[in-house]
Amino acid sequence: MIVNLLFRFLSWLPLSWAHALGTAAGRLAWRFSPSYARRLRDNLALAVGRDDPALREAAIVEAGRQALELPFVWLRPQPEVLSRIVRVEGEELIARARAEGRSILLLTPHLGCFEMCAQYCSTHGPITVLYRPPRKKALQPLMEAGRARGEIRVAPADVSGVRRLVKALRSGEMVGMLPDQAPGQGEGVWTPFFGRPAWTMTLAARLSEVKGVKVIMIWTERLPRGAGYVLRLSEPVEPIEGSLDERCALINREIERLILACPSQYLWGYNRYKRPAGVPPPPGDATC
Repeated sequence: MIVNLLFRFLSWLPLSWAHALGTAAGRLAWRFSPSYARRLRDNLALAVGRDDPALREAAIVEAGRQALELPFVWLRPQPEVLSRIVRVEGEELIARARAEGRSILLLTPHLGCFEMCAQYCSTHGPITVLYRPPRKKALQPLMEAGRARGEIRVAPADVSGVRRLVKALRSGEMVGMLPDQAPGQGEGVWTPFFGRPAWTMTLAARLSEVKGVKVIMIWTERLPRGAGYVLRLSEPVEPIEGSLDERCALINREIERLILACPSQYLWGYNRYKRPAGVPPPPGDATC
């Protein structure tokens, strides 16, 4: 009840105010959660090859802004949310794929305002997005209300959800997902991510094998002072093809390229390198 009321209150704040509060929230999380602070610092340094205090501070702030903009994106009317996208780059990729009669697999990392991606793509037709229930159960109704509106459909991260995704692609529709989520046992392979083995989901790679699928990378940059967002779509630099393991590695490399275009807005505090229960360590690393 309290979470619901807080979210609804925050949703009515101007976006600039939400981001200002997010700045404070990000710094508080950094200060009072040593494990979160350690992951953020170490993961960021691994990716960029050095400990950059200015970049680290920016990442701390942007993580807080990402959290505090969620009420706006989920609960404000969809036309109002979409109006905050000030520019779209690569929009022709969706139009071209649809004109060719192809289904579209949209891949985005936990970068920028990733929740905005499906909101925008739904203006081009039905899109089914994969989701995992939040750890805080009180957030689930809010998440579902925010994501399952207009032409957006949600598919849970289970067998039934995978069937929905495949069905959508075979019907020539769009599917969206975050391939940098750590999967469970039996759902991943060990694949390098910024040079370190990461238990990587195979689902995105498997979906890329569906006949007629066009893979498009997408992410949304958060502009300063609540000025809105720039949404960017691009084709993979390297074709997503080959064996399952090769496709997973290629997708990770594409995700790395997007992240390095704006490293301050990636969620470095996410435990990307965790080893789920029951998963053996990567080859040659018994300590992982």
